[in-house]
Amino acid sequence: MKTYSQSSPYASPWSTRERIALLLWSICWPLVCGWTPKPLNGWRLAWLRLFGATIHGRPFVHQRARIAQPWHLTLHDRACVGDRANLYSLGEIEIHEDATVAQEVYLCTGTHDFASPNRELQTAKITIGPDAFVCARAFVLPGVTIGARAIVGACAVVTRDVPDDARVAGNPARPRP
Repeated sequence: MKTYSQSSPYASPWSTRERIALLLWSICWPLVCGWTPKPLNGWRLAWLRLFGATIHGRPFVHQRARIAQPWHLTLHDRACVGDRANLYSLGEIEIHEDATVAQEVYLCTGTHDFASPNRELQTAKITIGPDAFVCARAFVLPGVTIGARAIVGACAVVTRDVPDDARVAGNPARPRP
């Protein structure tokens, strides 16, 4: 877990430069990408690259996906980010080749240090392994790794790493046959 220094619970952990980038991103994505049809995926990928995302090959990002900070995002070839998926990328998110993050999935890389009076922001990387499938409306907590070919069931809450080839579902997510 990476902890950011904050002088109070209300202080931003981001520098002025980062806050300007966040403002520009929050204007650009809906204005230049949010309306685009699916075939204009290359256009969306170009804008993600422009804002610092690391793109390998040709992943797919739905026009209604929400990405908090694209400079913390790495997408590999044929990775898929679905309709209204929310990549709350305060920390790193890496989605490997052929992995699918389905509609309305929430990948949350941030939390707070609730033991501290300033409640500092804490982030940890989320990794979605090759050929993994995260089903609709699943919620993945900071620091979790979803293994290769793993399947996370719909509406699951993933609090721990999921091994390769595993199937998990429920709240909290537990192995399923």
